[in-house]
Amino acid sequence: MESEQLFHRGYYRNSYNSITSASSDEELLDGAGVIMDFQTSEDDNLLDGDTTVGTHYTMTNGGSINSSTHLLDLLDEPIPGVGTYDDFHTIDWVREKCKDRERHRRINSKKKESAWEMTKSLYDAWSGWLVVTLTGLASGALAGLIDIAADWMTDLKEGICLSALWYNHEQCCWGSNETTFEERDKCPQWKTWAELIIGQAEGPGSYIMNYIMYIFWALSFAFLAVSLVKVFAPYACGSGIPEIKTILSGFIIRGYLGKWTLMIKTITLVLAVASGLSLGKEGPLVHVACCCGNIFSYLFPKYSTNEAKKREVLSAASAAGVSVAFGAPIGGVLFSLEEVSYYFPLKTLWRSFFAALVAAFVLRSINPFGNSRLVLFYVEYHTPWYLFELFPFILLGVFGGLWGAFFIRANIAWCRRRKSTKFGKYPVLEVIIVAAITAVIAFPNPYTRLNTSELIKELFTDCGPLESSSLCDYRNDMNASKIVDDIPDRPAGIGVYSAIWQLCLALIFKIIMTVFTFGIKVPSGLFIPSMAIGAIAGRIVGIAVEQLAYYHHDWFIFKEWCEVGADCITPGLYAMVGAAACLGGVTRMTVSLVVIVFELTGGLEYIVPLMAAVMTSKWVGDAFGREGIYEAHIRLNGYPFLDAKEEFTHTTLAADVMRPRRNDPPLAVLTQDNMTVDDIENMINETSYNGFPVIMSKESQRLVGFALRRDLTIAIESARKKQEGIVGSSRVCFAQHTPSLPAESPRPLKLRSILDMSPFTVTDHTPMEIVVDIFRKLGLRQCLVTHNGIVLGIITKKNILEHLEQLKQHVEPLTPPWHYNKKRYPPSYGPDGKPRPRFNNVQLNPIDEEREETEEEVRLLNSTTL
Repeated sequence: MESEQLFHRGYYRNSYNSITSASSDEELLDGAGVIMDFQTSEDDNLLDGDTTVGTHYTMTNGGSINSSTHLLDLLDEPIPGVGTYDDFHTIDWVREKCKDRERHRRINSKKKESAWEMTKSLYDAWSGWLVVTLTGLASGALAGLIDIAADWMTDLKEGICLSALWYNHEQCCWGSNETTFEERDKCPQWKTWAELIIGQAEGPGSYIMNYIMYIFWALSFAFLAVSLVKVFAPYACGSGIPEIKTILSGFIIRGYLGKWTLMIKTITLVLAVASGLSLGKEGPLVHVACCCGNIFSYLFPKYSTNEAKKREVLSAASAAGVSVAFGAPIGGVLFSLEEVSYYFPLKTLWRSFFAALVAAFVLRSINPFGNSRLVLFYVEYHTPWYLFELFPFILLGVFGGLWGAFFIRANIAWCRRRKSTKFGKYPVLEVIIVAAITAVIAFPNPYTRLNTSELIKELFTDCGPLESSSLCDYRNDMNASKIVDDIPDRPAGIGVYSAIWQLCLALIFKIIMTVFTFGIKVPSGLFIPSMAIGAIAGRIVGIAVEQLAYYHHDWFIFKEWCEVGADCITPGLYAMVGAAACLGGVTRMTVSLVVIVFELTGGLEYIVPLMAAVMTSKWVGDAFGREGIYEAHIRLNGYPFLDAKEEFTHTTLAADVMRPRRNDPPLAVLTQDNMTVDDIENMINETSYNGFPVIMSKESQRLVGFALRRDLTIAIESARKKQEGIVGSSRVCFAQHTPSLPAESPRPLKLRSILDMSPFTVTDHTPMEIVVDIFRKLGLRQCLVTHNGIVLGIITKKNILEHLEQLKQHVEPLTPPWHYNKKRYPPSYGPDGKPRPRFNNVQLNPIDEEREETEEEVRLLNSTTL
């Protein structure tokens, strides 16, 4: 009933539509002193590219409404173009939800008419499950393809398998009978580039040749990746999660989830990972999965014609992306809920879980790593943790929070400098320089030469009897008579101390290079580099605590648990906790991060250390700033995103934020039935506003509705082509009934169908805390400010973001708010209390006041000019 009442009030009448002007959707009124720039900059647009794909972001006109079935005067048929959204505009969540309810009601009313209508009803009901199934299948398949190709191309930098060119190093030596346990990575079938080119396997010449070929392949992969991105799909660069969050909040970025972006991101992600840059593929996999969800949604009218419903599919797709990235289906669902989704109803939770399940099943079937696991660095620990270890775990949390705060500030400062200098105009050169520096420094250190996922695997792995890594080079007890799974704590050997020094250098290298790598114009994720930094720090701390417990087992903190010959410290566990802490410090994730790492290890008993480290990292990071890296990049790029996690604690009112302010141009309004086509076209040509409030008449200032610029333009153009007698002097009527006109008058133009009869309004004394909540929870684009039914101004999402930015920077308001004066006047009145002239000089009659206002209330003057 609620939806039906809204329909009769004109809510379905295509009134919440975007405009065709070049200005931003939020720029319904030009605000003075703009702080945030919502237009894309040179750096964002790398190349203009092909962003003219209109059909993918086009919506139908709200259903086939027949004029004979309603009392209101409607157009005979939907106007082409009305109901669509332009690029870099915000959708109207309320209108989309109401439109979906009407579509659902229409289908249910017809399903009993025939078997075909029943079939259509069942298809509509199951389309949601079908689209998430297809998304999960595609996400799992693409993730497996990316994993296999990235492993092969990473090993290509070191050599090639002569027996089968498509095998990587590990696969090449699987079938060899000449491989020994100590040298399991050496076999006759695998040849390094030095062996192929100069015929030497050892010696300085071999090392230099392998060094040169490593740099050559790294630069080649990086150059090919950035070139493909620049030429074919500029939106394929970066992580994609900041833009996914913005899109899920209702913003439209054409081409960002298109087929070209999907194709190029899949290819260049493999190249970027194989180049050895300090980046990961886990974040971009979320973007890849969302591209799949967006493309498959166009197969189903339920989602292709409704932007709000489409975002439910994208939420499920993001869960599938994290599921295949970490092998964590439950963590993927929680990630979508906690980190990226703006609107997450219960049915989306179920479908997200199903999409993550399907994606994980497909990836497990492909088995890209050959270990029957979904990720390369899956580990299992058999030693419990002890209470005294909470202290080093919390220290790792402090390190993670400090790293997160440092990285966010440093990376944002570098990205801002890139935008403001000429360096940002040469993205290919930047990628080549970063790749060259990374390759030159990484090759001499075996831990930085490794693929980052393989590095994390080695750091996570506990030292067992079959491990040959230098991290496990302990001095063995010669009295040990048998090999057991739980090896007691032992003194570190020379290899361990050498590995610690190499890990310290690798830690410094990773910290510096990650700051400069995240944000370059290739696909670049942040999950894996952050986890690698934390894993390195955690492994170093774990070895230190292990040796401390071995040499000082009689200390009171070790006495109860670490007896001689006992295995009480697991350095790999410290690496895992450190990885979670650093990732939490950068992204400020909590619950989803703990579940993701828990699914990586498969052990419930390590949840408490993970929770302690992650919460500590979040608290420490929040002490330096509450924004995570994704929110910081959203703010840097100027996307219109209202973060639901951010609290509004100020005491400002709606009148402080609304436009127009005192020195702004006056508010442009339309009258219900007193304006001609020429009047409206002149107003559209002379202003840049995206919408106009409609008042009753020159005898009244009461609000009737709201008309968008795009709807007016399209409706007038359509009427001139299809209706005879529509000329410039034709009267435009927004009322239900056409007023009586002289016989010689031209045919009137009825535009009530494009008028929003129920725009959201607040009073001028509404606290901004409530207004911000309304915008967040309802997804509004604009809200009108009234006083006793009289329109005073308008608040858009951009105005709110500007206001929040001013409050953050402690900037005084651009003009003193009118409510601070002893005698308060609305902004539509001048400093002397006299009415300010409004657009078109339409004189309104005086309003009879029922009582005299006190000085503490708003004193509206008796006569006003519009």
